[in-house]
Amino acid sequence: MEKQPAFHLAFMVNDLEEAADFYCRVLGGRRGRDATNWVDIDLHGHQLSLHKGEALTPIQGYSEVDGHPVPMPHFGVVLDFASWETLVERIYDNNWPFLLKPRERFVGQPAEQGTFFVQDPTGNTLEFKGLREIDRIFEV
Repeated sequence: MEKQPAFHLAFMVNDLEEAADFYCRVLGGRRGRDATNWVDIDLHGHQLSLHKGEALTPIQGYSEVDGHPVPMPHFGVVLDFASWETLVERIYDNNWPFLLKPRERFVGQPAEQGTFFVQDPTGNTLEFKGLREIDRIFEV
């Protein structure tokens, strides 16, 4: 698989240091540049820009996927299955709660995957997917 360009996502968090700790310590990101009102995080090669906000309410609603309600909006990273399993263990090791616990979905289909949801300290929702055949992610 050819190296893909990095994705950039800027979003708000209530507490920059608490959020940066979550993205680095719990999820394995790496802290980058920062200023008084923002911090950049390298998360699996993608740039997250955490910006200081106040009184945020990130979940706007739910949508059903494979028979389960998932919070909207959410974002995350698609990983190979072994890296996904490693991240699951990292989250357990850090005693961070899962919003939706790790499970497999679309079994026997081209995009068969493991998935789980967590929330950062502000309540921003993240989904991490681990594909058994990552090159087939967009097959129908």
